[in-house]
Amino acid sequence: MARHAFRFAPSPNGLLHLGHAYSALLNWRMAKAEDARFLVRIEDTDITRCTIAHAAQILDDLAWLGLGWEEPVRVQSEHFADYEENISRLWAMDAVYPCFCSRKESLAHAREEKDPDGVPLYGGTCRNLSRDEAERRIAAGEQYGWRLKASGDTALWGDAVIAKPRVGSWYHIAVVTDDHLQGITHVVRGKDIEAATPLHIKLQKLLGFATPLYTHHDLIRDEAGDKLSKSAGSPSLLSLRQNGVTAEKVRAELGFG
Repeated sequence: MARHAFRFAPSPNGLLHLGHAYSALLNWRMAKAEDARFLVRIEDTDITRCTIAHAAQILDDLAWLGLGWEEPVRVQSEHFADYEENISRLWAMDAVYPCFCSRKESLAHAREEKDPDGVPLYGGTCRNLSRDEAERRIAAGEQYGWRLKASGDTALWGDAVIAKPRVGSWYHIAVVTDDHLQGITHVVRGKDIEAATPLHIKLQKLLGFATPLYTHHDLIRDEAGDKLSKSAGSPSLLSLRQNGVTAEKVRAELGFG
C-alpha cells in the first residue's frame, strides 16, 4: 500500500506570514505522525505576480522553521501542459466550456444569486456556444476562461471559472491535477478555501482521480480578529527573523513547541 502524503502549497506572490507557518507546520506534524510523505509545491501559475525570489524565500523560511520535505519541489509554472491536457479531457466530455465574456459583461448578465466569494453567478452567455464557434474564437486570439458546468454540490458556484490561460490563473484545475500526480492523500488547508472543495471533488470525479481526505483548519488572526494576509500587510516570517524572533518562538506561539 502506498504511503499517505500531505502537502503545503504556497503561492510565491509575497512572503510567508504566521498563518502560512501554521498550515505548513500542521501538515508536517500530521505527516510525521503517520510516517507519511510531506511535500512542498510552489503554486506560481500567475506569472504576473509570482517571483523566483519569493519562491526561494518561501523554501528558506520553511527550512528555518525546521521543516524537511520530499524532493524535488513541484513548481506549477513548469507543468502547464499537464493542466491543458486535463482541460482538453473535460472539454471532450462536455463538462467545461470556454467563456469569452469580460468581467464587465459577466456582471451585466449575472444572476441574482452570489457564489461563496460574494460574486454574482454567471448568467451562462457562452454556455451554449457551438464547439465550432468556440474554436473559431479561440483561434482568433480572443481572451477566454474555462468554466465548469454547474451541477449538484457545485451549484453554489454556478459555472465556475477553473482556468484563465491568458492571465495565468489555473488554480482549480492545477491543484486537482497536481494532487493526483503527486499522490496526495490528505489535503489540510485553511477554512478560507473550504468552499472550493466541492469544485475540486467534482473535477476529481470527472477526471477519474482519487479524492483525498480534506481537513480545513482554523485561521490565524490578528488582534482585531482579521485573518492574516499578504494583501493586508501582515508581518512576514522574514521580518520576524530580521527582528530577532527565533524559529523556536514561532513554533511555540503556534502550538508546535
